[in-house]
Amino acid sequence: QVQLVESGGGSVQPGGSLQLSCTASKRISTISTMSWYRQTPGNQRELVAQSTNGGSRNYARPFEGRFTISRDNTRNTVSLQMNRLTPEDTAVYYCYALSGGRTSWGQGTQVTVSS
Repeated sequence: QVQLVESGGGSVQPGGSLQLSCTASKRISTISTMSWYRQTPGNQRELVAQSTNGGSRNYARPFEGRFTISRDNTRNTVSLQMNRLTPEDTAVYYCYALSGGRTSWGQGTQVTVSS
């Protein structure tokens, strides 16, 4: 199973930006899918963005044009650049990996958008 460690969460004012990073314990070039999800209290975890090792990227509709997912194979890291943040983006953000039919989750990183 892949170990995932997220970083980069924190507090930001509305309209600001944050970049989250997720470092994997194995070469991400061998991980078929790496994604970012988020969860707010009382709600289900929802997909934010997905990246495959074939090069495709997909975004859930609310995040298209604001968020960008990217992979850095040299650092075994997948990042999520978040721009034009609003208070509704406040959530715990989780990194996810699908590799060899097995799923892995990071521990989550808190993002708070508030003035």
